[in-house]
Amino acid sequence: MDFLQVDIIGLSTSPSSGGAYALVLGEVDGNRRLPIIIGAFEAQAIALELEKIQPPRPMTHDLLRDLFEALGAEVVDVVIDELREGTFFAKIRFTAAGADGQLDARPSDAVALAVRVQAPIFVAPSVLEEAGIPTEEEPDVRLESGEEPEESVEEEEVHTEPKTPLERIEEQLEQAISEEDYERAAQLRDEITRLKGGSN
Repeated sequence: MDFLQVDIIGLSTSPSSGGAYALVLGEVDGNRRLPIIIGAFEAQAIALELEKIQPPRPMTHDLLRDLFEALGAEVVDVVIDELREGTFFAKIRFTAAGADGQLDARPSDAVALAVRVQAPIFVAPSVLEEAGIPTEEEPDVRLESGEEPEESVEEEEVHTEPKTPLERIEEQLEQAISEEDYERAAQLRDEITRLKGGSN
């Protein structure tokens, strides 16, 4: 299976999150974002490494990195390869003594290790298809001559029918993405998945 590479876009939180954070991963060769809700400890572990802040004593993920090094093993990459009932699953893939291996891990732990060893992060296409949130790259609507295209105003005014609950939530999702509230976007995405599942 060909996996899609992602980068860490950021970590976000909100007062209503109850101490949880959204780890936001962005598709390298695409425009989708993948928000994953993680705990405060894991968010801190990722943030400290991204900011290159060295704690006085090794944290758990530092210890894991040091253990790989001490055993002569190399982390090749981490892969978020499954989404099951709203829970993401990941693998840490490594080589040791000339053999390939992998460990099951939570995505937050896998990413915290990946940033420490500069390993690439990948996501299965099926996971991005199900949970990825497309972001609108604002195209430059001006033509080369500097004129605006003619079609803009009328088309926006046409759609005035009452909206279904699904359409309303999809609009809220778009607004959450535009405001970069990825934790809210993840909740809305899960609600949309539930609604679509119930209608089948």
